[in-house]
Amino acid sequence: MSKTIIRILLGVAACALAYFCVMSVVTPIRFEETRSARETQVVKNLIAIRTAETEFQHVNGRYTADLDSLVLFLRNTPKKEVLKEGALTDKQLEAGLTEHKAVKILDQAKAKASRKQEFSSNDELYAYVWANDKDVKNNGLQGFRRDTIYKNMIETLYKGEYNADNIAGIIIVPFSNGQRFEVEVNNTYTTSQGIQVPLLEVRAHYNVYLSDLNEQELVNLIDKETKLEHYPGLKIGDIYAPNNNAGNWE
Repeated sequence: MSKTIIRILLGVAACALAYFCVMSVVTPIRFEETRSARETQVVKNLIAIRTAETEFQHVNGRYTADLDSLVLFLRNTPKKEVLKEGALTDKQLEAGLTEHKAVKILDQAKAKASRKQEFSSNDELYAYVWANDKDVKNNGLQGFRRDTIYKNMIETLYKGEYNADNIAGIIIVPFSNGQRFEVEVNNTYTTSQGIQVPLLEVRAHYNVYLSDLNEQELVNLIDKETKLEHYPGLKIGDIYAPNNNAGNWE
């Protein structure tokens, strides 16, 4: 009787040992597979935020740490674009004609022509000033054209991937139960050459989007990255030095 019990116990122990051996191999693999899949989504949002912040900085001269303001900017600000036709020649540039001067000459010519008569389209207006305006012809600006147009910011930046209804989703860290990305900005950073460069950092810690996975694997991952002096998570930019808002996965 006792031998039978011992055999059973040894069998259970062997099965348990085999299980733990298998899990010691399977658990890290599953953790890394899940981490990789999740980080694909986190990176997607970080890139979308970088695109938005870059445009915000271009328009306002600074980055914003207020993600709500960033979303409002995307929804309410039109995207300004300049359509270009024609280019200045080397001879024109050497003569002192600049892009700014050329546009000013054309704008004055168009305003003068519009006061004289009505035009059914911009194409008709340009054709008229190219053919008739003295300053335009003297400066060789026939065929030179610059038109400012305004487009939907979200559609232009994201090519239909987001719209006004779902754009707010980019500021939420995937798999985080609704937590937002952390954002820091330094709009007054000055380089050693005396050049002022605004800095941005947007990040998501491993604890935010991997918290429901194996606890020991998560602890090991954070410990490893910390010892290597790496940020334990995903981020773009750097609040201490310019890096062109690169991602730490790039």
